[in-house]
Amino acid sequence: MAKKALLVGINDYGEINDLNGCVNDVNNMRDILLKYCDFRVSDIRVLVDRRATRENILSLLGWLVLGAKKGDTLVFHYSGHGTQIRDRDGDELQDHKDEAICPADTNWDGGLILDDDLYEIFQSVKAGVSTEIILDSCFSGTGTRESVTLKDMNIRYLRPPVDREYREKEGLEVTGFGMKAKLKSLNHVLWTGCRSSQTSADALIGTTFNGAFTYYFCKHIRDVQGKISRTELIKRVRASLKYEGYSQVPQLESPDPATRKKNVFQQ
Repeated sequence: MAKKALLVGINDYGEINDLNGCVNDVNNMRDILLKYCDFRVSDIRVLVDRRATRENILSLLGWLVLGAKKGDTLVFHYSGHGTQIRDRDGDELQDHKDEAICPADTNWDGGLILDDDLYEIFQSVKAGVSTEIILDSCFSGTGTRESVTLKDMNIRYLRPPVDREYREKEGLEVTGFGMKAKLKSLNHVLWTGCRSSQTSADALIGTTFNGAFTYYFCKHIRDVQGKISRTELIKRVRASLKYEGYSQVPQLESPDPATRKKNVFQQ
């Protein structure tokens, strides 16, 4: 039974405001997988900073899912900026926006990786494959493009530029609104650093910068040497973030209730 992981962390965004803790998040997650989850060094691919382009991320996502079969374990962790753009295909019934992660070469004309893109990639995975997706970024429709300093943290959110927002409001064809959309099924476990209406913190914890969500996610796995159910892990991470004064509320989605009761990174 094979194990494969892709870990992406972007601090250096070039002309876009940089972050501080994303590469540390990758190192933290890699340590967890190697020490407590039976991954080998050869099982893990890492993309950081300017190497984490849209093309490279999508290419390695292809590597991640290629040939996966029943009993295999796949992990995708992303730490960096997130954003939202207006939904074009009518599958976002509540806020009418697609969430997106922002590669190092992000642009507003096809240079994002949308939630729809990730859905299509991971829907190709066969039944019986344990797939864990961990996104430590903002999916908020509010915020500023510049870093907002609050309690030694930056917000991991990119607001679309004004010209993009105007174009989306003027003459954008959107299909599917007004029709009963088919709810997308979930064949993987999804962890997010916050609700879709919230931001994720890039925070100074102790003497180093980290994603607040990834830091506590890894801390609680490390505390019990990897032996923790998904239900208990999300409970502990939420409690730690609340205790430390963060407003973000991490989310856990899974295909069924039984999956939540099993240990993280296991079938």
